[in-house]
Amino acid sequence: MSSIQVLTSDDRKISVKLKGVSSYYANALRRICLNGIPVFAIDTVDIMENSSVLPDEGIAHTLGLIPLKTELNGADESNSRVMLVLDSEATENTKVVTSAELESKDQVVKPISNQIPIIHLAPGQRIKLEAYARLGRGTEHSKWNSANVSVLTNTDKDDEYVLTIETAGSLEPRQIVMAGIEELSKRLEEFKETLVNLK
Repeated sequence: MSSIQVLTSDDRKISVKLKGVSSYYANALRRICLNGIPVFAIDTVDIMENSSVLPDEGIAHTLGLIPLKTELNGADESNSRVMLVLDSEATENTKVVTSAELESKDQVVKPISNQIPIIHLAPGQRIKLEAYARLGRGTEHSKWNSANVSVLTNTDKDDEYVLTIETAGSLEPRQIVMAGIEELSKRLEEFKETLVNLK
């Protein structure tokens, strides 16, 4: 009989023991926990003004890598879009623009920290933009990875493994494991249906 047991857990990392499962199932769960769970990330950026030394593409790339809080509520991936706005100017002194100035139009989807640096502005420089975040999976681009670390280790017993997950910040580690199990079950059911339809 298969089972799962939490060995250690905090707000960044979780380790669970998987018993009674094959190495194929355990490794599939590991991969799904890494990049198979949908999370929000900035995908499109409309820059209205940029007088900084960093080109528009550099700013868009930096914004895409800022982890955004995500709520797992079964939202439609193809129809998910959240706007974030940034309007910042350095008047007399050099200024570091951080994620604290990135205002989200959504109550949940916002940067996981207010201290992530985006750009340095010299006096007189300004950045004004609209960024659009959408749900995606890490299989498309690493900015949508739900975890930074997803490691599977063997124990001394057959069909027993330890799965360690470290979150990228969009989801809590426990949420990643539970969503990973649900996603794997869903994929296996879809595969079974495909096999039945082949007959």
